[in-house]
Amino acid sequence: MPPFTQPTFQERAALAAKAKKAALEKMRTKPPVSEEVLAQRKAARLKREEAAAAARAEKLAAREQLKLDRQAEKERLAAPPPPALDEAAKKAARDKRYADRKKRRKK
Repeated sequence: MPPFTQPTFQERAALAAKAKKAALEKMRTKPPVSEEVLAQRKAARLKREEAAAAARAEKLAAREQLKLDRQAEKERLAAPPPPALDEAAKKAARDKRYADRKKRRKK
């Protein structure tokens, strides 16, 4: 394998000129874009932008809802606890559950 030799200025300039010429030829060979294709691209771009705007709006609404939920939770936790049931209310609730259970068994 031959050792690496640094290219000279003339070699680098020739390579750059060749690359530039190839790029220009590539650009020249492209056919012009028709109006129909431009209209389709524009419609697709607008559709993507509308979808992105809708997604941003949904994300913002979700953030606002989360803030409201957190605020409601803070208010609920800050509220005083409900009064404790007295013995008669506990017995009535227990009797109701028992009666409901009996009804379910009879069906």
